[in-house]
Amino acid sequence: MLILASASPRRHELLAQAGLKFKIAAANLNEDLLENEPAAAYVQRLAEEKAQAVWNAHESLDTPEDPLVVLGADTCVVADGHILGKPTDTADARRMLTLLSGRTHAVLTGIAVVTSTKVLRDLDITQVTFNCVTDSEIAQYIVSGEPLDKAGAYAIQGYAARWIPRIEGCYFNVVGLPIARTIALLAEAAPGAAPALVES
Repeated sequence: MLILASASPRRHELLAQAGLKFKIAAANLNEDLLENEPAAAYVQRLAEEKAQAVWNAHESLDTPEDPLVVLGADTCVVADGHILGKPTDTADARRMLTLLSGRTHAVLTGIAVVTSTKVLRDLDITQVTFNCVTDSEIAQYIVSGEPLDKAGAYAIQGYAARWIPRIEGCYFNVVGLPIARTIALLAEAAPGAAPALVES
C-alpha cells in the first residue's frame, strides 16, 4: 500500500499521471526553518518528517503481503540565498514575485520514502529563469489568487508560465514532485512491492 503524505493537488495529479495507485494522508507538522538550516537539508528533513509521521499513524496497515510505503515531499524556492515558501499574504506574494522578476532562481524538492525497514531520501533541483515582470502584472496575478498557496508565489503550470522562458532540470520538480526520481526512490525502497504500486 502506498500513501502520499501530502495534501497538494499537484502532487496527487503527478502521481496519478505516473500510473500509481495510492491513498492520501496529509501530515500536519511544524514547517518552520531551523536556525542556519540550508534549503536542501530543510526540504529533505520536512519530506522525511511528513512521511514518518504518516507511517507511524498508519503502521497497523503494514503487512508482509502488502507492505506499507509512505511518500513525503516538500518544495521550496531559493533566490539570493533566501528560502521562499508559501506567501503569508498578498504583500508577501508581491515581495517574492518582485524578487524573482528578471532573474534565475532554484526550486528544490526533497522526497522521502518510509517503510518498516528503511528510510530513503533524495533531492531534486531545477533552475528557473523569469522574465522581467511589471508591478501591474504582479498585482493582476495576485488578484487571481493563484500565487497564494504556492512556494515562491507562482505556479509554473499556471498563468506564470508566460514569464518563464527557460528552465534547467526537471519540470515536474517545479510543479511539486520530480516524478522520475520519485519512481526510482519507491523502487529502491520497496522493490518487491513495485508491481503492486502500478495500475494494471
